[in-house]
Amino acid sequence: MAAYGTGRRKTSVARVFLRPGTGNLKVNGRALEAYFPSETQRAQVRLPLQAVDLLERFDALITVRGGGISAQAGAARLGVARALIASDVDLRPKVKKLGLLTRDSRSKERKKCGQKGARKRFQFSKR
Repeated sequence: MAAYGTGRRKTSVARVFLRPGTGNLKVNGRALEAYFPSETQRAQVRLPLQAVDLLERFDALITVRGGGISAQAGAARLGVARALIASDVDLRPKVKKLGLLTRDSRSKERKKCGQKGARKRFQFSKR
C-alpha cells in the first residue's frame, strides 16, 4: 500500500512516496547519504519514521525542488510525516504530539522600497 505526502519549507517542495520495504530512502534518485551531506539533515528526514518505529518497514522515494539543502530536508520531513498519516491514520496522535505535522511558515521577508533591506533602513543623518 503506497502513500503520498507533500512537504514545504521556505521555497522548497518535497513530494514523498512511501512504499512497504526495508528502509531504503532515496532523494532525487540518489541515496539519502549521498544527497544530504550533514548527519543532522539525514536524521531530520528519518525522524517521522523513527518516531513510530517504522524505519525498517517503509521505502521512501522523495523528490525535492527549490530552496537550499537545509530547507529541502525540512520539507522532506513534513512530507514523510504526512505520507505516514496517509498510510495509517492511527499514527496521527503520536506524530502530531512531536510537532512533525506543523508546517514551518517562516520564509524570507521581502525587501521594502526606500529601505536597504526588509527591515534595515538607509543611514539617517540629522545634519
